[in-house]
Amino acid sequence: MAQHFLLSKAAKTLSLAQVFRMSDEKAEEVFAQIRWTETKGAPVCPHCGGVDAYSARRANGALRFRCRACAKDFTLTSGTLFASHKLPLRMYLAAIAIFCNEVKGKSALAISRDLGVSYKACFVILHKIREAMAAELKGRVIGGEGKVAEVDGGYFGGYVKPANLSENRRDRRFAKNQNGKRQCVVIIRERNGNSLPAVFKAESHAAAFIKARVAKGTTLNADEAGSWNSLDKHFEMARINHEEAYSLDDACTNWAESYFSRLRRAEIGHHHHVAGTYLLRYAQEASWREDNRRVSNGDQVNRIIGLALSRKPSVDFAGYWQRHKTAA
Repeated sequence: MAQHFLLSKAAKTLSLAQVFRMSDEKAEEVFAQIRWTETKGAPVCPHCGGVDAYSARRANGALRFRCRACAKDFTLTSGTLFASHKLPLRMYLAAIAIFCNEVKGKSALAISRDLGVSYKACFVILHKIREAMAAELKGRVIGGEGKVAEVDGGYFGGYVKPANLSENRRDRRFAKNQNGKRQCVVIIRERNGNSLPAVFKAESHAAAFIKARVAKGTTLNADEAGSWNSLDKHFEMARINHEEAYSLDDACTNWAESYFSRLRRAEIGHHHHVAGTYLLRYAQEASWREDNRRVSNGDQVNRIIGLALSRKPSVDFAGYWQRHKTAA
């Protein structure tokens, strides 16, 4: 019997113990090497692009660089997702390592206990990590000539608690008995390839998204739901009736179901609630994890840091702590 990848030595190239044994300077070096690969970790001014900068640490030990060309100060995270960070970079490295080691997700509450950091700080850090992951999915097109992809939908959120007395209970499958908060995650997944999720009010609203994000020549597999009938005009389709079989004549949606299995286990086992405003972020996280399930944890950490340092400050979470001021 073949060994599962997660049990192999190749899967474990970075341990949390290694991170905690690092000094703050070593963690800073890791971030510098990833951000400024072309200069082998030497600082590059984000203001003018100058490569002649020197260290000008503050009295509290915070690392700063000063550019000799424009005389402006900058840090390892200036102009990135992690800009204006308050915690040492070693804590960010530890948070990312913990996040990657949990293959089905990690809650902000659990990380706050692991690192001794406030829940709110961990909530923001994890959503910035998810935003970095989502950068890889932006503009992605699935499939191509001769390739096979699968589409499927799963509903999340909008739970309606049944009434105590049986005579007061209503059939929650009908729209009139729902609360309007239920949303559908639709996944497009290429076999032996990448995936792409999106969130809609209903599965039937996803047709235009699928047409735009699936390349011509792709064979699409879907179940017998009427939501996918309009795709017949644009793609060669293979349909599977799940009342008869899960896989028949090479038609199945098992790859898509594998994605939903990961997302459901993250919801049930870690987050307990992934609906509403942040549902797409959790869906994108599950997609990234599924696509990179055969990548070592060390490489995953490096890729997330690289994605975060190549992104501009978050639209949703820059100034998150001061949001109550803007709302006033």
